[in-house]
Amino acid sequence: MAQFATGVTVLTAGGRDGHGMTANAFTSVSLEPPLVLCCVAKAARMHEVITSARSFAVSVLAGDQQEVARHFADSRRPRGRAQFDAIEWVRGPRTGTPLVAGALAWLECELVKVYDGGDHSIFVGEVLEATRGVGDSALLFHGSRFGHTSTGPAHGKKAIS
Repeated sequence: MAQFATGVTVLTAGGRDGHGMTANAFTSVSLEPPLVLCCVAKAARMHEVITSARSFAVSVLAGDQQEVARHFADSRRPRGRAQFDAIEWVRGPRTGTPLVAGALAWLECELVKVYDGGDHSIFVGEVLEATRGVGDSALLFHGSRFGHTSTGPAHGKKAIS
């Protein structure tokens, strides 16, 4: 799967105390109703938190947020609210879940369905609130490395770097 380029998100759940994790297994499912999905390992702490909270949020990371992605991928980071001390964040207006400041977009979702996916669960969420951030350079992950989209010199078209 390392040859499949993806965007990078931080999933958060659990309201005031919260938990976060870096994820690239995220996609849109439906526009009407607005549904998205994320896949989370059953052994991951996030699995338990989403299942308990019945909601989750997605912060779509900007091209300059590689350190945020690394932070939430690090299993040695603090648990609970303390893991958010290392980043700037805001509280989601609908769920109270932490949202990563500076992200390209934020989605707050209510969990509506859970499907078995082997050692992962597929969480489907209905989007309660969607907000677009500032900027347009997205963080990417490909070949076990981070990259980002940028505006190339040729006619202002998007390029991958």
